[in-house]
Amino acid sequence: MADGDRVPERAELLARIEAESRSHYAVWTLFNQALADRLGLHPTDLQCVGVLAEQDHPLCTGEIARLTGLTPGSATRLVDRLIKSGLAERHTDPTDRRRALVSLTPGSLATVRAAWGEPGRAFGDVLAGYTDEQLAVIGDYLRRASEVGRTQTERLRAEAAGRK
Repeated sequence: MADGDRVPERAELLARIEAESRSHYAVWTLFNQALADRLGLHPTDLQCVGVLAEQDHPLCTGEIARLTGLTPGSATRLVDRLIKSGLAERHTDPTDRRRALVSLTPGSLATVRAAWGEPGRAFGDVLAGYTDEQLAVIGDYLRRASEVGRTQTERLRAEAAGRK
């Protein structure tokens, strides 16, 4: 094996992954902003659309606040913006008429998917270069890293709340 073909040591690989992860997060943040701008939304509003799309039931504003890390007042304003933009709607909770539930409007995801079209194809082209086994590893890593991110977010929020 030529010197240029050497396999990096584990510490070097981990350092490279850490650096690439920071770069990926920074670029993804900018991409999220650009996509939100294209849709006329705030980036947090776009993320809330994603949160609502992942649910199999409507959410109350308090749940949206918890899932997005916003205060209840900020979550209410976010929901108001989504409703004004036509992406979400409020419904009365059938089990508690004092509480409102929020869901995406029919067709709202089509608007987001249309804006996602070309970027989605470009990301798909990247994934096309991997074998099924490599895709399984990538998918496993993303799932597990997301779970760590959720857990660490909850820990940091609890620590911050404890300092107040």
